[in-house]
Amino acid sequence: MLLQLPLIGLLPDWLTFALGVVDLVIRVAVLGIIPGNRRPTTAMAWLLAIFFIPTLGLLVFLLFGNFRFSGRRRDQQQEVNARVRAALAESHDVDTTFPGPEWLHSAAALNRGLGSLPMVNGNKVRLIPGYEDAIAEMTEAVRRAKRFVNAEFYIVSWDEVTEDFFTALTEAAERGVEVRFLFDHIGTLRIKGYRTFLKRLKATKVQWRRMLPVMPVHGQWRRVDLRNHRKILVVDGEVAFTGSLNLIERAYHRRAQRKWVELMARLEGPVVTTLNIVFATDWLSETDVLLEDQLEAAGHVGDVAAQVVPSGPAFANENNLRLFNTLIYSAQHRLSICSPYFVPDDSLLYAVTTAAQRGVDVELFVSEQGDQFLVHHAQQSYYEQLLTAGVKIYRYPKPYVLHAKHFTVDHEVAVLGSSNMDMRSFSLNMEVSLMLPGGEIVDQMRRVEDMYREVSKRLDLQEWRSRPMLRRYVDNVARLTATLQ
Repeated sequence: MLLQLPLIGLLPDWLTFALGVVDLVIRVAVLGIIPGNRRPTTAMAWLLAIFFIPTLGLLVFLLFGNFRFSGRRRDQQQEVNARVRAALAESHDVDTTFPGPEWLHSAAALNRGLGSLPMVNGNKVRLIPGYEDAIAEMTEAVRRAKRFVNAEFYIVSWDEVTEDFFTALTEAAERGVEVRFLFDHIGTLRIKGYRTFLKRLKATKVQWRRMLPVMPVHGQWRRVDLRNHRKILVVDGEVAFTGSLNLIERAYHRRAQRKWVELMARLEGPVVTTLNIVFATDWLSETDVLLEDQLEAAGHVGDVAAQVVPSGPAFANENNLRLFNTLIYSAQHRLSICSPYFVPDDSLLYAVTTAAQRGVDVELFVSEQGDQFLVHHAQQSYYEQLLTAGVKIYRYPKPYVLHAKHFTVDHEVAVLGSSNMDMRSFSLNMEVSLMLPGGEIVDQMRRVEDMYREVSKRLDLQEWRSRPMLRRYVDNVARLTATLQ
């Protein structure tokens, strides 16, 4: 029964019968309620949880089953979108033209329709594959700040690696720079030294907020696994950084001494403004303050086009998934994907395998050893299907965790950002992606992909099929949880 009671056998017959009727009503009700506006696979996972572990499954669904933000947050997002569209309609300074095939222009139109941010030309983009190098460059940008610094990261730690960055933030605030800092509450709460971090942050003049805080005592409560997974740094509206890096030392303070491998991009030009719009939206959500005076368009500094694509529960559509599928189906020659958590929904799985089956050279870079047990095993459950379709899988050697998130299509476009290719990033996390058309940026990304391939081991289909039955079993069971992770 859904309403399991340890003393059920000692209850009067009429009460036992009544509980049985309630149990039946609940089971029938959830069959018609849970599938609404959910993928069939997600609905089935919830139903299995409720039917196999009734009381706990129902409780967990009530706590975590709603993946949309409150009406207030969605209204704020729509308000920002409307203001962006109005400002762009009145502006004659924004160059939205860029070269490329028709399908790429179609993808840019899709992004603008979903996220309101246009493709903007006139940028400089440089990729930074080094972990400490990225932190050092961000620190130097903060040291040069004159007007404002806007920073948001999913996981944050004030440690020996990030010490210089936080010192730069503190010194910037001391000299009168407006410094705003956002970090995900639950993402950072899990890190050792969280209380010390808060104490040190409170001692500075930095304006800071937790993103999506879960503090019931203070009246702040929501589904706890809706997270802000974005990584953004904007300085003076002139230079910005985004990508996969969390602001923490490379091993995440873990005894296993795994080392994370990341990819960040340093940006200059009009794209800095559009990236700052995403930060401003998140700042508005946490403070009710809109930073309109910081959103003036940056000038042209180069010849690279770029488009920022925000996504998450505040949007009606899964912006990142729709973009990824559009580009993957457009691939004609080569598709290279790097995703630390590749747990696709059916649409993305079909897009990738179909690309390989129609002759596109498809390769997937993943970690040999993941940092999250269920996600890693769920990911492995897709390998045989991918290999059979012709996808080449390269596993980055442990103890490194390949945490970079990016892909390239032909010699036409590169995409990078905070979004994994899993259902959590598509439905539950607030993410930010960057679409970069043009051969110059693809060449930069290909050099990074070449580095991965050089040190990775390619997975063999026959070898994979011969793995122990217990490992196969664990992979398959973990796959059942994929839509709930």
